[in-house]
Amino acid sequence: MIVEQVNEINEFGMKRGDKKDEESNAGNPYANLDKTAVLQEARAFNDTPINARKCSLILSKLLYLRQQGETIGRTEATEAFFAVTKLWQSKDANLRRLVYLAIKELCDISNDVIIVTSSLTKDMTGREDMYRAPAIRALCCIIDASMLQAIERYMKQAIVDKNPAVASAALVSSLHLLKKSPEVVRRWANEVQEAVSSERFVIVDKNPAVASAALVSSLHLLKKSPEVVRRWANEVQEAVSSESNMVQLHALGLLYHIRSNDRLAVNKLVQKWSKSSLRSPFALCYLIRLAAKLIEEDDAGAESPLFQFIESCLRHKCEMVIYEAASAIVRLPKTTSSELSPAVSVLQLFCSSPKPALRFAAVRTLNKISMKHPQAVISCNVDLEQLITDQNRSIATLAITTLLKTGAESSVERLMKQISTFVNEISDEFKIVVIEAIRELCSRYPRKHATMMSFLATMLRDDGGFEYKKSIVDTIIAIVEENPDAKEAGLSHLCEFIEDCEHSVLATRVLYLLGREAPSTVNPSRYIRFVYNRVILETTQVRAAAVTALAKFGAQCPELRPSIEVLLTRCLLDTDDEVRDRATYYLAVLRSGNPQYIANYILNGLQVSVTGLERALEQYVGEGHHDAPFDLKAVPLSTQPLTATEKKKPALSVEATVSKKEERKATRQDIYAEQLASIPQFAIVGPLFRSSQPAALTDDVTEYGVSCIKHTFPQHIVLQFDCKNTLNDQLLENVSVELEPASDCTDWRVVTTIPLASLPYGKPGTTYCLVAIPPDGAVTAMFGATLKFRVRDVDPTTGEPDGDDYYDDSFVLEEVEVSVADHVHPVQRANFAAGWEQLGEDNELDETFALSTLHTLQDAVRELMKCLGMGPCERSDRVPEGKSAHTLLLAGVFRGGHDVLAKARLALDPADQTVTLNLVVRSDNEAVSAAITGAIV
Repeated sequence: MIVEQVNEINEFGMKRGDKKDEESNAGNPYANLDKTAVLQEARAFNDTPINARKCSLILSKLLYLRQQGETIGRTEATEAFFAVTKLWQSKDANLRRLVYLAIKELCDISNDVIIVTSSLTKDMTGREDMYRAPAIRALCCIIDASMLQAIERYMKQAIVDKNPAVASAALVSSLHLLKKSPEVVRRWANEVQEAVSSERFVIVDKNPAVASAALVSSLHLLKKSPEVVRRWANEVQEAVSSESNMVQLHALGLLYHIRSNDRLAVNKLVQKWSKSSLRSPFALCYLIRLAAKLIEEDDAGAESPLFQFIESCLRHKCEMVIYEAASAIVRLPKTTSSELSPAVSVLQLFCSSPKPALRFAAVRTLNKISMKHPQAVISCNVDLEQLITDQNRSIATLAITTLLKTGAESSVERLMKQISTFVNEISDEFKIVVIEAIRELCSRYPRKHATMMSFLATMLRDDGGFEYKKSIVDTIIAIVEENPDAKEAGLSHLCEFIEDCEHSVLATRVLYLLGREAPSTVNPSRYIRFVYNRVILETTQVRAAAVTALAKFGAQCPELRPSIEVLLTRCLLDTDDEVRDRATYYLAVLRSGNPQYIANYILNGLQVSVTGLERALEQYVGEGHHDAPFDLKAVPLSTQPLTATEKKKPALSVEATVSKKEERKATRQDIYAEQLASIPQFAIVGPLFRSSQPAALTDDVTEYGVSCIKHTFPQHIVLQFDCKNTLNDQLLENVSVELEPASDCTDWRVVTTIPLASLPYGKPGTTYCLVAIPPDGAVTAMFGATLKFRVRDVDPTTGEPDGDDYYDDSFVLEEVEVSVADHVHPVQRANFAAGWEQLGEDNELDETFALSTLHTLQDAVRELMKCLGMGPCERSDRVPEGKSAHTLLLAGVFRGGHDVLAKARLALDPADQTVTLNLVVRSDNEAVSAAITGAIV
């Protein structure tokens, strides 16, 4: 932004030069600048007389360095800043504009910048309109909250200035000032209202440039001294009626920020101006966004007046307003296909526009609609097919991906053929978009996997970067996991890929997949050659992954085990100790012949929280008492095993075009464990076993919001109540939740309650209850809950108490239920059969149930997993279409470290559409098996 302004300013200055100067300045005059040299050149600012052209060039260099991120020390910046202030003596207009820019850039890294306040105030109130707007912006950058009242009168005048540049500068600066001193800026509401009409003062100045500058600066001042800026509300109100498009936009924006804490005032603002005819298309677009925000917050539908206002904007004469209205309707979360129809019709017209920007905007928005409402976009397919050949490849890419989401199964081959004609002409970024669309298409039409797999294999052989290759590999892996019929073809393509793969991360990922999936194919031995080649030819990381993959072949294919042991023996001579150690470890396990060892130490990975494991090991080492071995059962579990390096996207969903590299983050349960460990009252409860999802105990419309999270420990449950006060005239103190066990749960005892000292309006707070689990083995309970608190009346504006008076009050909450699922942590078992045999029949329970309230197998699977709290194994949570019977395999760990597995055989009665369940549970503890079976009511 500043570089563009510098270039514009210098362009006028260069016109005064001769042709020789123009030729000598060809190219980028700021390339290869040296910071030290530029700062030395800045000494020319002290020369007398001032050479305006020379100083303009030096200032341009200095600003360019700042925009490029060059670091300037505070001492150097201060010297340069004071040198710049001496340029005020020059009458050159271009130089003066550069001085304002330099002050804005250097004020944050210089000392004693307040010295230029008087000069800026003089320019702000002077007669030169060219100086007034930039002076307002510069002044609001250096002023602090304590000095804001000194310029308040000038800012209110600027907001209603007749010069749009000045008014806009004042309005936008007021927005920034609102954050610093909101109460001051809110007093300017009348001036802002006039600027949305520019008939008064600098906010209502007759010069639109002056008014605009004042409004822009007010936005900045709003951050520093919001109390002062809020007093300018009358001037801002006046500025909203300005004939200048930019002044109207800045005035409306400032008015919104002044009133943003008052929901009713925002509603009135939007309703008032939605019924008026705003001339500025920019202001109208901003008003549409505010209306959409209110509709979303109020959960309103198409009958809302604000929705009707947005819909009426689809018939506006300005294309920008029409698109903003269509985009707003599309972004609303609960819009139906019928409500989308007018927006789709407008976007369809834009698809044939001669303007590339409009075509791009239309097809991109249609692409978004197709993700949730593909049927609504089908009427645009003819127009989209014409855009496939658009010269702009961005438009063509979006068109083809939209068609992939909305096209019929019969059109897949034709669409894939059209893609192949231009896919080599687009960048990797757009190729990834196409690949993600193919990924979703394969989920919708699994019978077309051969066509799409062939296309992906061809793309995999082409040149491309890491993200491009990763996208293809991820898609093929997703298809293999989702569609059993595509497994053999997908694994073959991936084997060919790793033969000549330059990315170790992708080769490792493919090897992990081969070790998991290939042993269960018809002919697993055909894949061993590809895996062992990696041991011979690849880097250390890939060789280690290949050794693990070979061990999994030996673990799951007894007939291949002797050959695998021979290959692993060869790996004992590897040059890297990681490869040798893995080979030695896996050989020892395989040669033991113990199915339990093979299942636990090769197939089922370590399933603990990495952060929790690190914390437990540090504690064990730090204590210094090593009489007992480290207990792995004390470490919190993780839903995903450590070998699962990437979280799967369910059902081939397309969530992001390009996934950014992310560092390993602490899980939600790790964060809870750290928070609870810091509370002294919970020191006795031991390691955290699991945490539930938040459950709302109040309705959304009630004055107090409370949700409950249950944290399960070995012998206790901590109930975390997250509270929110939605009344701005009340301060709640000594907030707690009183629990009353149900009549059949009297053995459950509340050990302690930790109240919340204060709960002000709008700020969340947390109170806790510690409950002891009965020693008799009870796992379910029901508690009545009441929110107890003390109320103080406060000033809604400041949040300060009106006095010392208070009164006690209470609020009845929904009941809190402790279920069997709260005692079970879901896990995954790579080899369910081995684990099932390992547990044996000693503690097996077999029960049959009629699930009369469920009418599909998929619903039954989902509810069963939720009820038992166990995790699915071997992707058995996906019910094939058209099946009337299904077996769900579940695994979990019960509180106390007890392994539990379950086989749920589900059958759908076609006559009455009810589901019958046969549940077989095995565990190493009979009480655990009984608890799991008893969870089905």
